Amino acid sequence: MRTFSDWNDPPAGYFEMDMVAHCGKSIAGIHVPSLVLTDIASGWTEAAAMVVREQTLVTLTVEEVRKLPFPMLGLDMDNDSAFINDTVVSYCSERCIELTRSRAYKKNDQAWIERKNGSVVRRLVGYGRLEGVAAATALGNLHEVARLYVNFFQPSFKLKSKTRQGAKVSEKYEAPATPYERLLASGRVTDKCKENLRQIFSALDPVDLLNQIRQAQRMLADLEVGSDRKTASEANQALSRFVKSLSTAWRNGEVRPTHCKHSVRRTWRTRLDPFEKVWPLVEQWLNEQPDTTAKDLFHRLQAELSEPFQPGQLRTLQRRVKQWRGEIARQLVLGSGLETAECADVLVEAQEITRSCIRVAGWPRSAL
Repeated sequence: MRTFSDWNDPPAGYFEMDMVAHCGKSIAGIHVPSLVLTDIASGWTEAAAMVVREQTLVTLTVEEVRKLPFPMLGLDMDNDSAFINDTVVSYCSERCIELTRSRAYKKNDQAWIERKNGSVVRRLVGYGRLEGVAAATALGNLHEVARLYVNFFQPSFKLKSKTRQGAKVSEKYEAPATPYERLLASGRVTDKCKENLRQIFSALDPVDLLNQIRQAQRMLADLEVGSDRKTASEANQALSRFVKSLSTAWRNGEVRPTHCKHSVRRTWRTRLDPFEKVWPLVEQWLNEQPDTTAKDLFHRLQAELSEPFQPGQLRTLQRRVKQWRGEIARQLVLGSGLETAECADVLVEAQEITRSCIRVAGWPRSAL
């Protein structure tokens, strides 16, 4: 058994392993999972698709993943029955791979792989349901291309130290670097391994890899069960067209074919506002005493007005007071009248452009 604090800066080759289920909204039935492994020292991440969740397929997939530029020394996994069995234990024992597991119900013990599950697998594949050999093949093609882009061109932060002083926790991070750069800088990686990495890197084109990732995502999106997505362009998009679209892709928002659009945030009321008639009076009290609390205003309304207000309506008044104070703050910072609305629109547009650029680049938030 190994906890999150037992690694003690291991050399490259010690991996955490987990399984991501592409089951959509229901885990029932047979669906395609992804087997994900990440190296503790460098952050090198490998993902592979499996047709079904089965222990023999786990060992076969790990055997394919072992064709790395550096040797696999250890595997750390959770308490999944597909991992904790005689088949996997015998496989690791025969190949001298150190096998450990995390504590039950302690996801922090596998913090490295849990982060990669979200920033790499879920971000590229999405949350749709995949079933059958065709979907597994398309998913495998996506993982095969994405592993090169993620490991050679996508930098991320790595925690350097963490100190606690009472309730305050201070964290220091190393400069962002790709797994490829961390392996080259490591003194515990052989020169032969580094030379193999340099040869692979010299033959890669990041723009071409991004184009291949988008094409693989389009194919995968068409195979999702119950998907009603409409592809934005042909599956065989030319590389030159893809390069030209990068400069204006942020205008179209999220460009990943596997992305699920979230529902529109509701900005309208679904029931009558109980404070609509008395709000001018409340606003007058706020102008006279801006620091008064919504709770004091609520008690004052109950005492001075004949209209009954229920205790459960206090939260509604608190929201209105918070909104009023926010508008006053924006007027103080940005100005008043039409200029305030124009400045607010500019700020919202700038935020949307920044988010879109981050999504188009495909970088994790930790790398920005």
